[in-house]
Amino acid sequence: MKLDGIELVRCRLCGRAGGHSPTLGDLLWRCADCGFVWTAGDAPDPEELYDEAYYTTDGYQEYFSSAGQRRFEAGRRLRWLLSATRPGTLLEAGCAGGYFLEAAHHAGINATGIEVSHAAATYARDHLHMPVRQGYFETIAPTLTADTICAFHVLEHVQDPRAFLHAAHTALTPGGWLALEVPNIASAAARRLGTDWPAIAPAYHRWHFTPDTLSRMLVETGFRVISHDTVFSRFYWRAAARWRNARNLLVADVAACGSPRVTHPRQGDLLRIFARRNDRSGS
Repeated sequence: MKLDGIELVRCRLCGRAGGHSPTLGDLLWRCADCGFVWTAGDAPDPEELYDEAYYTTDGYQEYFSSAGQRRFEAGRRLRWLLSATRPGTLLEAGCAGGYFLEAAHHAGINATGIEVSHAAATYARDHLHMPVRQGYFETIAPTLTADTICAFHVLEHVQDPRAFLHAAHTALTPGGWLALEVPNIASAAARRLGTDWPAIAPAYHRWHFTPDTLSRMLVETGFRVISHDTVFSRFYWRAAARWRNARNLLVADVAACGSPRVTHPRQGDLLRIFARRNDRSGS
């Protein structure tokens, strides 16, 4: 939309054009109506952005040489998924190097992946021997069928989160499950650290969700939210890393939520949400 020749940015959640407020050092914009937050500036092409350097020196930093940590994370995510559903056919969006797919295969699940990065897709196929298609989820997923779709730290990267969710809805069988994990901009850490919050990552993260804004977007794209919670970043750290960072992270997390637990309904660094394709009449 343009007004007097000026381009007005439209909120991807509620559709409001213009009138948004800069936040966190002008790195982000917040919609005045619905509170949805996104990164200022234009989004780069994901295929060009997520090259081999992203997985070695830039974004993930030594992703390909930290198999133990990646498998630990994958195991925790699989246990979370199995707490809600037992997939027959699973499709993982943004599967990176394939470690979650590997864990799913070891659990007897028929799992395939889609990954936009040539480097990561090649690694998943050549090193872990996982079935991965390289390309955009929004293009490939509607040609496939699955009863469960997972996307861990993917939705904040995509060019259009609504297009991504519509593609997931198309690929899912009736009543199928969608499991998402994204950074939680409503977290205690985001409030405490401000522009130093690591998950701002303006070069890579386009969209910033809270439990409320993600739930609303899911409902508006044809899903029924089943449950959501949050975890603190140390949830995905192995014992040695937790111990090394106990002073600066554990103390801050306990101060924020009054408990040493690694999960919290809303205050944790990472938001996890289960939703199902809503096929009720009139929805």
